[in-house]
Amino acid sequence: MNTVDLIRRKRDGGTLTREEWGSLIDSFTDGKLPEYQMSAFLMACYFRGMSREEMLTFADRMLHSGVVLDLSDIPGYKVDKHSTGGVGDKVSLILAPIAAACGVAVPMISGRGLGHTGGTLDKLESIPGFRTSLTIAEYKEVLRSVGAVLIGQTTEIAPADKKMYALRDVTATVECIPLIAGSIMSKKLAEGSDALVLDIKTGRGAFMKEFGKALELGKALVEIGESAGKRTIGYVTDMSQPLGSHIGNWLEVVESVMCLRTTDGKYGLSTDVMDLTLLQAGTMVMLSGKARTVEEGMTLCKATLADGTAYTKFLDIVRAQGGSVASIERLDAHPPATHQIAVSAFRDGFVQSIDAMECGLVSILLGAGRTKMEDRIDPVSGIVLHRKRGMSVRKGDPLATAYTNDPSVIPEAASRLGKMFVVGLRTPQPVPLVKARIDSHGVKLIGSRSNVTGKRPASIRKRRAKPTKKRNQRSRK
Repeated sequence: MNTVDLIRRKRDGGTLTREEWGSLIDSFTDGKLPEYQMSAFLMACYFRGMSREEMLTFADRMLHSGVVLDLSDIPGYKVDKHSTGGVGDKVSLILAPIAAACGVAVPMISGRGLGHTGGTLDKLESIPGFRTSLTIAEYKEVLRSVGAVLIGQTTEIAPADKKMYALRDVTATVECIPLIAGSIMSKKLAEGSDALVLDIKTGRGAFMKEFGKALELGKALVEIGESAGKRTIGYVTDMSQPLGSHIGNWLEVVESVMCLRTTDGKYGLSTDVMDLTLLQAGTMVMLSGKARTVEEGMTLCKATLADGTAYTKFLDIVRAQGGSVASIERLDAHPPATHQIAVSAFRDGFVQSIDAMECGLVSILLGAGRTKMEDRIDPVSGIVLHRKRGMSVRKGDPLATAYTNDPSVIPEAASRLGKMFVVGLRTPQPVPLVKARIDSHGVKLIGSRSNVTGKRPASIRKRRAKPTKKRNQRSRK
């Protein structure tokens, strides 16, 4: 195989054969193909894309670069959930114990922070002692005994993706639909699940900022899953503002625990997180056969929160994976960041928007993410929002507080924090949290915030774009 010829062919818009894809991926996995050549190939894929056949081949070869788990000896229907990545997206931390408390087996293989978004593994590892690197035998034992397990790729599972995932993060090749689809599904199909629920983010804080691109990615993911014999349902969801109120690894663990401890269904600034969590967990319960509909599944999920079994299940997961249960039971005992930065409203009005992408980038600046592969994450750095879109503010009201252990970033972070918020005189139009559902039958648009279970969907062809409104002044003006 002449690697330069393959790079050139893809650069010029050509296609690779199944054998060429296999040779390229195997060479990279074995360390025979240098990172600079794979970086060039990834950039060619970013600009030129892949054919449908190439995409399916790419996903399959990534999947079979390692072992494909067989969980048939573990009782129960196995269902996993995956998000394409967002800012403040801690859904997996809350969803896994809820679904497991409903009797669904949840084998979850997650990733680290990618680009401006946070990673589930980084959040879990902010819990003292929590182990995300388990052997396959340990993975299966935790799943069997607890009902849920959350790990990263082991050396045996999709090793090609583990190397490529890290390389994409530092070569500006994250936002490529075939690469994203292949990366996600190589892990999802390898973990031994029977069905999948997918959360495809769209908006300012997502990799797929355009709704049409998010639909394209969702359809690719569902097609790969269904072609592999896994029942797959995807939701396209809004990421124009951060999810919930906490952004940063330990901070998101804190918010997740507070949600799991809430028994009365009143979640405050975490309402959007819980709306999404209950929808997706309810879908998992429905796919497992323990509920006839998504709505019925959501009702069962709410019951696990009301009676505390979901929170207890989270403690079981933490304990089984070596984490400190005491740190969860006493959240205030965790050492905080040494520096705080507060930003307040500069005028009366309503929060029109919160720039989710800038929020993610500022959190990285504070220490919550990586800009280089070798960077270390500060688990307690990040941002806490005090207002969300649509909420009223008076001049001087707190909008957000940032936390960091690096005093050198304070001036830049303080300047950028205020610019994340736009405050205007009028209440903004509500933005639907869930925009579409994708399954083997196709795409169904969801027209309102409350219509999250797929009822009476609008036709894609009949959907009309709303006129764009002028932006309001930023809060600092």
